Amino acid sequence: QVQLVESGGGLVQAGGSLRLSCAASGRTFSRYSMGWFRQAPGKEREFVAAISVSGGSTNYADSVKGRFTISRDSAKNTGYLQMNSLKPEDTAVYYCAANRFGAIAASSKGYDVWGQGTQVTVSS
Repeated sequence: QVQLVESGGGLVQAGGSLRLSCAASGRTFSRYSMGWFRQAPGKEREFVAAISVSGGSTNYADSVKGRFTISRDSAKNTGYLQMNSLKPEDTAVYYCAANRFGAIAASSKGYDVWGQGTQVTVSS
């Protein structure tokens, strides 16, 4: 079973950048697609970005297109979310997730492995 651990969250000013990492344990992570979700206080968890097993296909929420980039390094068993031009409305707990069936899903129901989350706070 794959396990995921996020890191890289923190406090940043509006317009700044952060890179989140998602370290996976387990030899089969390279067969999983991966996604990032976020949840702000009082709001439902929402889709941010997803990447295919090969890394050749990606999908983004409209709210982050052009600002965020998802990537993965299968040799390191790690996924990334590069976040640029951050806005206060990006403040949330960010979760990485993995899908053992390899589909790029925009719904949280499409993922069966989740990390514990990392807090991102963007000040105005």
